[in-house]
Amino acid sequence: MAATLDGKVVLIAGGSAGIGKAAAKLFAEAGASVALAARGAERGQRVEQELRQAGLDVRFVQADVSRSEQVKSLIAQTVEQFGRLDCAFNNAAVLGKNTRTADFSEADFDAEVASNLKSVWFCMKYELQQMQSQEPRGGVIVNTSSVNGLGGARGAALYSMSKAGILGLTKSAAQEYAADGIRVNALVAGGFDTELLHNAVSQAVGGDAAKIEAVLKGFIGMVPAGRIGRPEEAAQAALWLFSDAASYVTGLSMIVDGGVTAWAR
Repeated sequence: MAATLDGKVVLIAGGSAGIGKAAAKLFAEAGASVALAARGAERGQRVEQELRQAGLDVRFVQADVSRSEQVKSLIAQTVEQFGRLDCAFNNAAVLGKNTRTADFSEADFDAEVASNLKSVWFCMKYELQQMQSQEPRGGVIVNTSSVNGLGGARGAALYSMSKAGILGLTKSAAQEYAADGIRVNALVAGGFDTELLHNAVSQAVGGDAAKIEAVLKGFIGMVPAGRIGRPEEAAQAALWLFSDAASYVTGLSMIVDGGVTAWAR
């Protein structure tokens, strides 16, 4: 069965760059109406304009998904614009500090939880409520996690913690809401050629261009596939999870990493 989203309404949180932007284009090309959410208005509007000029049904809504009332408003605006909510891709993430576990501050911890974990719970909370209440009820949620959430990462304990927490939320909700016709899965992303990845590497080496290149080359050497992933490849995995081709799939942590973690699975 081909993966299509004909007639579906999809919300993408964190959709103005990287995997989210690639997903917005791919989902709309697959037949969906897409609500694109991000904190930055200028970038989000630019993506909306670009995709609408290509004939795709995409609308931008500015929202900070770490704030409950803004998430609630985002869901309401999506439903007001398109009539319902069939699919939600909770993909927003913020790059935190890179340091050892004991060197983070309490403020660092709270910021990480708010930006990269509580934000996903806020999105799920209001998405699940909408999917339960609409007619016909049901829908699909995909939460973006990371391979860091599977086994941790040096210098990124709090980020790894937040991504592991997303997996716990995903698996719990999948069991709770299956009887309501709602599937919940996680996209566990490896290294993809995104601004977030490049910023993370830059931060880790103090912005030194030669060191950035060396780190990326070293990372590629660890990837069995021999390269960093393209954002479109992550979006393709999410598309399948949203589609009816995955109608019996819920509670899955789909690892898309070029084989980096294959040895430990």
